[in-house]
Amino acid sequence: MASHQISQYQISYHISNKVPFFKEEEKKRVFLEVVGALVLRIISLRKAAEILDMEEQDLLKILDSIGYPFSYLEDE
Repeated sequence: MASHQISQYQISYHISNKVPFFKEEEKKRVFLEVVGALVLRIISLRKAAEILDMEEQDLLKILDSIGYPFSYLEDE
């Protein structure tokens, strides 16, 4: 049985291709990292929007469209 090794680049490329919101590969990668940081509560929504160079409301719309129920009311 042959072993199939997948590089980190291939995994990252495959995942980022699923992000329909941005055209540039780098912007997609940053978006994925920012969402991860939001989920882990490492950064705030304000900081996430700043990193992505977008308005908080626009980021909330994107998060809603992917099914991430971000709420200001959740405990930090």
